[in-house]
Amino acid sequence: MTALGCSLMLLGTTPALATDSEVESASAPVSTGLSKGEIKAQRDFKLLDFNGDGKLSRSEVRLFPRLAQAFDSADTDGDSYVSYDEVKAFALIYRAERARLRAAQSEANRTATTR
Repeated sequence: MTALGCSLMLLGTTPALATDSEVESASAPVSTGLSKGEIKAQRDFKLLDFNGDGKLSRSEVRLFPRLAQAFDSADTDGDSYVSYDEVKAFALIYRAERARLRAAQSEANRTATTR
């Protein structure tokens, strides 16, 4: 499973569009109740949403191959756009799969070392 940037990923999972210091200087996470990762994800989403319609089209992500590759997986309603909610849901699934793979690799390494 590829990362919708990874995938933006957005939710703390893709090639960063905004630096951490830029995110920290943006709206304060304490007042919004959002984590730094969520604030960064929203900011990155808005940067990619060139026309400001609140969703990402294939043309808006085409310059980011990892995002473009994951587009169909993230577009769960099949409307040819990816909403921020779809990105969040995709990121959760992606992170869970990544954690599962890391755990499996870690277990394989432990098993290999004990032989």
